[in-house]
Amino acid sequence: MRVNKTSRARRRTAVGLSVVALTAGVTTAAGPAVAETRDAPAAAAAADCSAAYKIEQKLSTGTTWTMCWHYESEAGLVLENVSYQPKGETKPIRVLTSAKLAQIHVPYDDGSVEYDDLTGFGFGQGLMEMAPGECPGGTIKTVKVPDAWDPEHPNVKGLCATTRSRGHAYRMQGDTAGKVWQEQGKDLLVYTVNQVGWYEYMTEWRFQDDGTINMNVGATGSLSPADYDAGDGRGWPIGKGAKSYATSHSHNVFWRLNFGLDGSSKSKVEQYDSVVSPPAAGGEAPRNKTTRTKVTKELAGDAKNMRWWRVVSTAGKNKDEHPRSYEFVPGATSKYPGRSFTKHDIYFTEYKKCEQFASNNIRNCGTGAGKSVDKWVNGQALTHPVAWVNIGFHHVARDEDQQPMPVHWQGFSLAPRDVTAMNPLTPPELADQNGQVERGS
Repeated sequence: MRVNKTSRARRRTAVGLSVVALTAGVTTAAGPAVAETRDAPAAAAAADCSAAYKIEQKLSTGTTWTMCWHYESEAGLVLENVSYQPKGETKPIRVLTSAKLAQIHVPYDDGSVEYDDLTGFGFGQGLMEMAPGECPGGTIKTVKVPDAWDPEHPNVKGLCATTRSRGHAYRMQGDTAGKVWQEQGKDLLVYTVNQVGWYEYMTEWRFQDDGTINMNVGATGSLSPADYDAGDGRGWPIGKGAKSYATSHSHNVFWRLNFGLDGSSKSKVEQYDSVVSPPAAGGEAPRNKTTRTKVTKELAGDAKNMRWWRVVSTAGKNKDEHPRSYEFVPGATSKYPGRSFTKHDIYFTEYKKCEQFASNNIRNCGTGAGKSVDKWVNGQALTHPVAWVNIGFHHVARDEDQQPMPVHWQGFSLAPRDVTAMNPLTPPELADQNGQVERGS
C-alpha cells in the first residue's frame, strides 16, 4: 500500500524545497517544450533552445553531444533535439526529436494493488535535490517543477550533467611488435532522481563517444515496511526469522522515443531474424541465414533469440553511402504477462501527439482511442514511427535490500548502425582501413 508513503514523500520533498529557496542562487524554469513536428528541416541538426535549457558536451575523445531539455509534471525530464557529432563529421547528426520515460507500472504479486507511477503517483513532483557529490565533476541544473507539491518553492537543483569514463572503447594489437591501438571511452551522463513513495528512481541517459545511447532506470531508496505482510508465499522474509515478508512486485518501465534521424521524422523500421540450420551435406558447421522484414505498419513486437529491430533514416547516409540507422539493444528483462500493454517488448506506432504514456495515458485521444500503447497498434501505416520500449524487473526482495536498498537497474541501448563510415574513434593512422584494403603488388 502507498497511502502512508505519499504523505511521507511529500513531507520530505517540501522540506528539501524550502532549503532550495534559501540557498539557490540561479533559478531556471521547467523549460520550453520543443514542438514534436512531423518533419523538421534537415538543416536544423543542432539543439535549438536557450542556454539555460541546452546541454552541450565535447568529450575528450572528440565527440560532441548536444540536446535541449525541459521538465514535465508527469514524465519528469524530457530530452529533445538530441544530436551527435563525432570527429570527421562537419555538422551534428540529429538522432532523436524527443526522448522520455513513458510509464513505470508497478503491480504487486498478491494482486492487491498496482500503480502507474508517472501518471498516477506524482513521479514528476518527486524530483529530489542533489548534493554536489552526487554529480562529480559536473553541473547541477535548477529545475522549476510544474504543479509542485509546494507551489511557493518549485525550484529544485535536480538535474545532473557530467562525464564518466567507461573503460576500453577498443583495443587492437598492431602489426608492429609491441604496438597496441587502444582508447579509453568517455560518456556524457544526464540524470535525475525522483521519489515515489518509499522508492527513489534514478533516470539515467548515457551518451557514449562512439554514438551509443544507453537508457536506464535504477530503483533505490527503501523497502516499504507497510508491505511486510506477504505470508502467502508471494514474498521473501526480511529481518530476523520469518516475521516480516516483503511483498514481491514488478517494475515495468517504458520509454517513448520520437526519432528524427538526419532532421527528418520520416524514418523506416526494419526487423531482422536469424535461423540456424544443420550443416549442409559435406559442410563443417551449421549455417545461419538472416532475413530482413520491412515493418510498414504499426507493430507490437516480441523479442526472440537472434531478433532485432532498427530505425533507418530516409534523409541521410554516411560517407560509405549507407543509410544511417539506430539498432535497439534490449537489456535483461522479465516480461510481465498480467496486462495487455506489458505483454510485448517493443511497440512502433504512428506519431500522434496525444499518445504520451504507455498506460493510464492522461492525454485526450478521443472516444474509443484507448488508454494504453497496445490499443494504438491498429494497422496504421508507419511514416513517422514512435518507438515504445518495455523492460521489466521482478523484484523479489532480499536481506541485502536493507537499508538503504542498493540500486537495481533496468534499461536498453540504441547502437549506431552505419551512422558513420568507420568507428568514430578510429585513430588517423588506421583511417585508410575501410572495407577491402587494396594492397600494392
